[in-house]
Amino acid sequence: MISETVKLFYPSVEELVNEIVAVNHAWKVACELFGQDSPLSISSRDLKTCLQVRLLRSYAPEQIYLIEDKESEGEPLYSLRLRKPIGERLYAEHLPMRIAEKFLTDKELKQFKKI
Repeated sequence: MISETVKLFYPSVEELVNEIVAVNHAWKVACELFGQDSPLSISSRDLKTCLQVRLLRSYAPEQIYLIEDKESEGEPLYSLRLRKPIGERLYAEHLPMRIAEKFLTDKELKQFKKI
């Protein structure tokens, strides 16, 4: 019973990455179906951000780190890069830099960018 509780409070990197990917897909579908300003779209986007922050705070920089995505168009983005692939996945989606700066301290940003 305790191990199940521990799993809930301390999910593995793999579990968090899978959740982030699933929520990111749900967010994109919600935007297509209901628009970007719909409550479901906003909630999905915010949940993805919370999961990404949790992933970084739990596992960066040892297992994941932030790197600027220089190939993205439009808004500047960070890519959450995995040090070891999870399946075929090498990153845990993108995080806009302005959002990272809002939710992470300067110290965290500096620490999480260590390659």
